[in-house]
Amino acid sequence: MGFLRTQDGFAGRCLVAASFAERWARPRAQRRMSFLRAVGGLAIPKAQEPLGRPGLLPVVYMVAVCFLVACVSRESAHMIASNEIRKYIDHTLLKPEATPEDIAQLCAEAVEYGFATVCVSPCFVQQAAQCLRGTPVHVCTVIGFPLGTTLPQVKAYETECAIEAGATEVDMVINLGALKAGNHELVQRDIEGVVRAAHAHDALVKVIIEAAALADDEKVTACSLAQAADADFVKTSTGYGPGGASLHDVALMRRTVGASMGVKASTGVRDYETANAMIEAGANRLGVSRGIKIVRQATEAQAREGA
Repeated sequence: MGFLRTQDGFAGRCLVAASFAERWARPRAQRRMSFLRAVGGLAIPKAQEPLGRPGLLPVVYMVAVCFLVACVSRESAHMIASNEIRKYIDHTLLKPEATPEDIAQLCAEAVEYGFATVCVSPCFVQQAAQCLRGTPVHVCTVIGFPLGTTLPQVKAYETECAIEAGATEVDMVINLGALKAGNHELVQRDIEGVVRAAHAHDALVKVIIEAAALADDEKVTACSLAQAADADFVKTSTGYGPGGASLHDVALMRRTVGASMGVKASTGVRDYETANAMIEAGANRLGVSRGIKIVRQATEAQAREGA
């Protein structure tokens, strides 16, 4: 029950469980999302007596809600077990010194472990597409990377070239300077050009906002502009900025875009515990270079859970 981050231990967990029990009649998917929103990554305040219930909670009530916490915790852990967490992973290699041999190995690993995509530099898209032909693993690449300062028409053209080479997903970097200067029209137009080029070929667009370089209000604005431009995901980081993904940023981005877009946490997700926390905070894609380690740790955690 590690994902129940409480301040007051047992009492706090019981309070969360009691709140969740009141929602138990809702459809299963709605129950699950309501519970995760209630506890995912948030500190639970000191337990208080429920309204209309003087004195201590009855012992039977305490036992019942604690049993409910255990059941829901087990279900939530299963949601991101080893055979499922791999589907969240973009197996990533964007180092400038990467070689064709490195890309071949990356693709072989992605097939073996069943990752969602490989994410490679544009010059390796064609090779990756050839390596992955006939497999369920998709090819993702980056646009305007890593600074985002190329012209909108250049980003659109780069997108067209990448898709022609075999990419089915593109992660574009926004123009951070334009965002900070308040030139929102340019930022949105920049995104729209990539979206048009990609969606014409049914490719997905993830918009990298470089969250660590932005204040919270700027993060909200960037996500809203990506949403208005009809992008498919917002993404935290390039890996070349001042910082990587944080639970705060992922949760904020999810609250901003709601359920209409995906959220990709990228950079700094190096183990299963962190991956698990990012997913609970709202991410439904992870950009990682240590996907194999994460899957192995998830398998070990699942084995311990079943022991």
